[in-house]
Amino acid sequence: MDAVVGIEGAEPWGSLGSGERADIGVVVTHGFTGNPLATRPIGQWFAAEGYTVEVPLLPGHGTTVRDLGATRYHDWYAALEHTIHHVAAGCSRIVLVGHSMGGTLSLDYASRNPDRVAAVAAINAQVSDPIQPLAKVAPVLQYLIPYVPRDLAGLPSNDIARPGIAEGAYPMVSARAAQSLISQLRRIRGQLLDLTQPLLVAWSPDDHTVPPENAVSLQELVGTDQITEVVCDRSYHLPQLDYDDEKLRAALLEFVAKHVG
Repeated sequence: MDAVVGIEGAEPWGSLGSGERADIGVVVTHGFTGNPLATRPIGQWFAAEGYTVEVPLLPGHGTTVRDLGATRYHDWYAALEHTIHHVAAGCSRIVLVGHSMGGTLSLDYASRNPDRVAAVAAINAQVSDPIQPLAKVAPVLQYLIPYVPRDLAGLPSNDIARPGIAEGAYPMVSARAAQSLISQLRRIRGQLLDLTQPLLVAWSPDDHTVPPENAVSLQELVGTDQITEVVCDRSYHLPQLDYDDEKLRAALLEFVAKHVG
């Protein structure tokens, strides 16, 4: 879906690599209702080290919530797949980094295509069924109330501990778009045993959007025994914008340097 970006700073971002690391492509994907405002900093960390980087804007995001309502999980997955193929045309190794739903998408792709991805990093990724009350009635709600305020959906409007930082996510949630994600989680959990690449799991004990139990479940479900855990105990849902940004940056760069190049 082509649409004019309506949120300042939500544009997709990319950087050609340089030096020995230019042959390693890093794809950094944002979460549900979010945009590259939340993931561009991660991309810039890798770009500064010489990696080739792409930070895509998923369909229906960065514009209006009505655009989000016209998209589904398969649209977001296809967009990630397209970005990976684009980066792979110029790089021999691909690393996926995803925040929240972007982490879910990255885990999904990596477990379906273990030979195409060298390593994965999931930051506060959703893999378990949501526990919010409205999520449980989403299959019916999607036909009755198409758009719901974030707070009513159990998603804080700005889940960041550091004051003065805004993530730029939509204030409303599309019930049908959300249900399309929820409906895929059981399938994704069932295939995570096929994820055998090195995995970094970053999670926040005080995440108010994705319960931290997701990080525990993820580590139990994957097939890899090369797991790096990063606990962002000073941050909420977006540690890359929060008090643990330097801790996360160092962990991500060390993880990729160790396992990929």
